[in-house]
Amino acid sequence: MVLERRETKVRKFWNWTEGTPERTLTLSGVIAEESWFDDEVTPQLFKEELMSGTGDITLWINSPGGDCIAAAQIYNMLMDYKGNVTVKIDGIAASAASVIAMAGTKVIMSPVSMLMIHNPMTMAMGDTKEMEKAISMLSEIKESIINAYELKTGMSRAKIARLMDAETWMDANKAMELGFADEMLQRDGDINTEAMLYSENTVSMKLWNKLKGKYQEKKQGRSVESLMRRLTLEEKFM
Repeated sequence: MVLERRETKVRKFWNWTEGTPERTLTLSGVIAEESWFDDEVTPQLFKEELMSGTGDITLWINSPGGDCIAAAQIYNMLMDYKGNVTVKIDGIAASAASVIAMAGTKVIMSPVSMLMIHNPMTMAMGDTKEMEKAISMLSEIKESIINAYELKTGMSRAKIARLMDAETWMDANKAMELGFADEMLQRDGDINTEAMLYSENTVSMKLWNKLKGKYQEKKQGRSVESLMRRLTLEEKFM
C-alpha cells in the first residue's frame, strides 16, 4: 500500500522582513480567507515565525478585515510576545484587522488611514435552533472583541458596543481621541486636521442637513423632505 502525503497549502496574508534593527511584520489583504477554525497548520506556522526571533516588532497593517478566529489568535500571540509591538496603520484596519491592531504596545496611524469597528457577522443555515445558536455565538464573539477594545481604550463597554452597532469609521485624530490609537504617523511638524468619525446614521444626517441648508425653500416643486425620501429609497436598492 502506497500512502500519499497531502501537503497543505497555506495562503499567507502576512510577511516578515528581517535584517533591520527591528523585525518587521506586514499584514495585508483579507485575514485568513479560509478560516482558521479546525486549522492547525496556519496558526502554528504564524506562531513559529513570530517566535523564531527576538526583539521589538513593527507591524504594518493594511487590511479590510477577515476571519475573527484568526484575528483573535494573532492578537493573543502578539500580546504574549516578549518584545514591544509597534502597530502602524498605513491604509485601513477594519473589522478583524482592528482587533489585531489593539495588540500593539503603541498604535500609530497615517494621517490618511482609517480604522473601522463593527459587529461580527456570519452566514448560517438550518432551523430555528441553529439560528439561535448563531445569534448566541455572535453575541459572545462581540463581547470578546469588546474586551480587546476596552483594554486598549479604557472606554466603557456600553459605549464601545454602540460604536460597533453603528459600524464606526475613524480617521487618525478621532481614533486617538477615543483611545484606539496613540500617535499619528508624520515626518515634520504637526498636522492640524479635524477629527472625523463616520457612521451610516451620521453620514445620512450630515447629508440631509446640507441639503436642507442649501434648499431651504422649495425648488421646482420639490421639497427637501421629498429629496430625503428619494435618497432613502435609492440607498435601500443600492
